Amino acid sequence: MAQTEILLPKMGESVAEATIIKWLIEEGQTVEADEPIVEIATDKVDSEVPAPEYGVIVKILVNQDDVVEVGQPIAIFSTDGDTAAPDGSSSAASRQVGTSSAASEKAPEREEVPAQEVVEAVSAPLEGVKGGSEVERKGPSGRFYSPLVRSIAKEEGIAMEELEQIEGSGSDGRVTKKDMLAYIAQRKSAPMKAPVVASNGQTKAAPKATEKSPVVSATPAIKAPKVTVGPNDEIVEMDRMRKMIAEHMVMSKHVSPHVTSFVEADVTNLVNWRNKMKKEFQQREGEKLTFTPIFVEAIARAIKDFPNINISVDGDKLIYRKDINVGMAAATPSGNLIVPVIKNADRYNLIGLAKTVNDLADRARTNKLSPDEISGGTYTISNVGTFGNVMGTPIINQPQVAIMALGAIRKKPAVIETPQGDMIGVRHFMFLSHSYDHRVVDGMLGGTFVRRVADYLEQFDPERALW
Repeated sequence: MAQTEILLPKMGESVAEATIIKWLIEEGQTVEADEPIVEIATDKVDSEVPAPEYGVIVKILVNQDDVVEVGQPIAIFSTDGDTAAPDGSSSAASRQVGTSSAASEKAPEREEVPAQEVVEAVSAPLEGVKGGSEVERKGPSGRFYSPLVRSIAKEEGIAMEELEQIEGSGSDGRVTKKDMLAYIAQRKSAPMKAPVVASNGQTKAAPKATEKSPVVSATPAIKAPKVTVGPNDEIVEMDRMRKMIAEHMVMSKHVSPHVTSFVEADVTNLVNWRNKMKKEFQQREGEKLTFTPIFVEAIARAIKDFPNINISVDGDKLIYRKDINVGMAAATPSGNLIVPVIKNADRYNLIGLAKTVNDLADRARTNKLSPDEISGGTYTISNVGTFGNVMGTPIINQPQVAIMALGAIRKKPAVIETPQGDMIGVRHFMFLSHSYDHRVVDGMLGGTFVRRVADYLEQFDPERALW
């Protein structure tokens, strides 16, 4: 019988695991090629896994809400219509990875070992971060650690004892990548205490953080205000994406000291040019010509002039990005935010940028983006002018160091200098708001960069040919 395993597919270089959201089929069900069989969620985007070809789903190996590694089997698939469970299916099913409900999962039994070995084990840096059994991916407390988290811990020299004390924001207290990055950022100012060995030789957990020792978590150790609920109020839990956005925004403000510089740009030339070209562009290309590709082009040019804005911070090291990957924040129908990325934006002409922008924006609105298409950004823009806002102070999209908000374009009276003297005329203006990480971007660089973007927009050639 032709039975194979369906594996969780690779979803981008930075994605190591996904959460099973919902099975769309049942065991024994026949599926067509490319028919979606399961909905999954990563820390970047929700997506679906399709059936590889026509056949039958023999066995489902993972449950809803399980966290599964890339390459892990999630189902048994038959191409010859045989729905009998394969030999050893019970052991295959036991390879489920992730956080099942607490009611159905018990911590595995462990053999008694000498206290000294326990101390050595919890004090040593993590090893064997790839592969291993379910037990090997858990700490002494029984808490599951994903391969990505264990890999980060190993690279940073974080011992298991130290890892066990990090408060997790994931399901069942699971430590996520965001928790690890937030902890590493706090680590120097909030060192963890060494393990304590009692007189009977047993290892005791180090004392938990107090007000004098900041809590190690994805959010700052600040108490939220108490919220009262009135009789006419309605309580609605945040959806998964909104929770992720909230965590990411708080983390960004906690990690990076934000500074914002503003420039007002006269964009009359590019407005007149677009008004002249948009109808012809629609007829020839079958697409709308928006302002966004023009803005992306100007920003990509400015990044080439100031490559120090195209970096990331890793502890006390700077990572200079050679690719210019511009993310564009887009609102989804649910009101949440997603940031598709234009990879190598500096290599496109304006037509290519227009088509790429339209394609990514359309698929962002219909939740059709792949994880790879919303990762790898090196600089981000947020078009707050879409909502009629004249300016904004955007939050940096970590691990980038800067982001620009594009305000609404408005007509204003202005002084125009001519060879015959000054005169008053009606011009189109917009504000550019540039927020940057003051750890590594000072006012000179941050302010000069946004001024250069404005210069490129103001100097737009009104006679420019599109084709």
